Amino acid sequence: MAACYTPAAQFHDPVFSDLTGWQIATMWRMLCERASDLEITVADVAAGRDAGSARWEARYTFSATGRHVHNVIAASFSFADGKIARHTDRFDLYAWARQALGLKGLLLGWAPPVQQAIRAQAARGLDAFIRKNGLGPS
Repeated sequence: MAACYTPAAQFHDPVFSDLTGWQIATMWRMLCERASDLEITVADVAAGRDAGSARWEARYTFSATGRHVHNVIAASFSFADGKIARHTDRFDLYAWARQALGLKGLLLGWAPPVQQAIRAQAARGLDAFIRKNGLGPS
């Protein structure tokens, strides 16, 4: 996945708000290494010279709670030099929270403070993964 992005690529989704360059590759590495049962399906792929889109679905067990998640994602891309320069994933963070967090997600997953806490925890997790593996910009 890392090889698909330009060095200055930008990534945005409801959890990992604003990643750039090497952080994107590191995020994908972390997510794949943590997943014991990750299943990804891709559909509705469309691509031209400068832009593209796809719908993809991820099924996995959220490691923090042991709960099963089925996340449906709409992705959009812009390309430069044959690689992804900008990647935006859209999905329902509340739907994700209900699945991943259970009752807490059901009752509070819609609330901005809880969604911000999800983002902050994801950022801390990525930072810890970077430190643990001695990763950083090349």
